[in-house]
Amino acid sequence: MDAEALTEQEKNCLLQIARQALEEAVGQSKPAARVVQSPSARLQQSGASFVTLTINGSLRGCIGALEPYQSLIEDVREHAMAAALQDYRFPPVTPEELAGIQIEISCLTRPLPLDYSDAEDLLKKLRPQIDGVVIRDGIRRATFLPQVWEKIVEPAEFLEHLCLKMGAAPDLWRHRHLDVLVYQVEEFREPV
Repeated sequence: MDAEALTEQEKNCLLQIARQALEEAVGQSKPAARVVQSPSARLQQSGASFVTLTINGSLRGCIGALEPYQSLIEDVREHAMAAALQDYRFPPVTPEELAGIQIEISCLTRPLPLDYSDAEDLLKKLRPQIDGVVIRDGIRRATFLPQVWEKIVEPAEFLEHLCLKMGAAPDLWRHRHLDVLVYQVEEFREPV
């Protein structure tokens, strides 16, 4: 989603698709059993998204893609199901949890390399509350959406947690020049 912002109708359509996919994933509705408003041409274009599930503000699942490889509408559908069933940090969502789950969708811009010289320069170039960050070290990689800045506000701590998520020592970013990419998101959620 590198272009202009989604319309409210497009956001509502994606939220409806995600809710239907979530219900299908936990066996509470049959595929295509519910009618979804016709998606706009923009939603049928290539796009990357993350779908986050929360219960009472606590994370319950989050799965997504950094690069677009299918239509945005299919990306949201796939990641809503995956967030419910395949996030390794949580057991699969149960039918009893459905009513308490709030869906949040993040549509991503393409990640771009962040050029930096050393650890201090990296800290200066990160933009809290704005940038999602991807770090890569060989075949390992991890990302945090920009929303994670709400919980981890200090850039050094943000990078430490990102290294831990990648399965590395928390101070790896201080000692090794990692590949760092940044992206932005358009984030929206179901009403509470």
